Amino acid sequence: MCHSFTVTLRVLLSLPLLLVCAVPAAEPRDPQSFTDEAIRVAAARLPRLQSLLVSRHGSLVFEYYAKGAGPARLTNVKSVSKSIISTLVGIAIDRHILESINQPIARFFPGLTQDRDPRKARITLEDLLTMRAGLESTSFDNYGAWVRSPNWVTYVLDQPLVSEPGTAMEYSTGNTHLLSAILTSATKGSTWAFLQESLGRPLGLTFSRWPRDPQGIYFGGNDMLMTPRQMLTIGQLYLNRGRAGDRQIVPASWVDASCTPRGRSRFNPDQTYGYGWWMRDFAGRQGCFAWGYGGQYIMVFRDLDLVLVTTSSTAISDERRDHRRQIFDLVERLILAPLASGS
Repeated sequence: MCHSFTVTLRVLLSLPLLLVCAVPAAEPRDPQSFTDEAIRVAAARLPRLQSLLVSRHGSLVFEYYAKGAGPARLTNVKSVSKSIISTLVGIAIDRHILESINQPIARFFPGLTQDRDPRKARITLEDLLTMRAGLESTSFDNYGAWVRSPNWVTYVLDQPLVSEPGTAMEYSTGNTHLLSAILTSATKGSTWAFLQESLGRPLGLTFSRWPRDPQGIYFGGNDMLMTPRQMLTIGQLYLNRGRAGDRQIVPASWVDASCTPRGRSRFNPDQTYGYGWWMRDFAGRQGCFAWGYGGQYIMVFRDLDLVLVTTSSTAISDERRDHRRQIFDLVERLILAPLASGS
């Protein structure tokens, strides 16, 4: 567990991220890389932005919070949850709790073998992870009807196939909720319990519980609650290819596979998708990132040894798309470009 203590700024910047998580918010500077005052001013001009954190070489070098926000405030990270679910699947496969990414999900949902469409029995764990299950989406316009249904898992599995499993990407939160149901069955516990045991405990974090479906399965793919510094710790874990200190928490091969493109967004063609993580070019630098509705991000830039986190208001608003572009502009212009030239 982390404990509060007083240190000088010089010592703070030399501490590993998992110790920094307990230190009160500071304003460290790295003037050779970027001007934190310029970032702070730009961040304050984004009314939806609640936090912006930057970690480089394993140290927290910039931290901004809007009024009312703070390092300990829980945020609904929305679809960042999908990246966390993917991480848990990778750990479960490594521990042989699940067989492999090629395991058919009919093992957990035997009714698929009697479905009117026999192709559903061929859907695999990898198809769910990559959004290539082929089932009609339960996101966007279909989301409301899905979460109002009496059985979320059954609702997802009953959707018609709109493409062959393993082919086209069709973004759907239902896919990752099926993964949460599978983790619940395979671990003989709950998704939250497995998250706390496999990630929380070794990282020194305590994850809050989040909403569950009518059958008690933790929502897989939305509404997880995390603090900005917890998000930063997850980003650092992925930057270090699943390693924290001397312990390999997530298999390095899983981290690499998660950040390998396997599909492309229909709505944002400049973005590709791996195992629950997105990829995109930022100012000439390839970033692998978790993305949640409204502006929740964990961005990992391995070649710069850099992790960025943002949290934002999740209120529905027409300005949310402009907010996303403004976040990307701030990151590219005031953080990535100066750091890339300085390095």
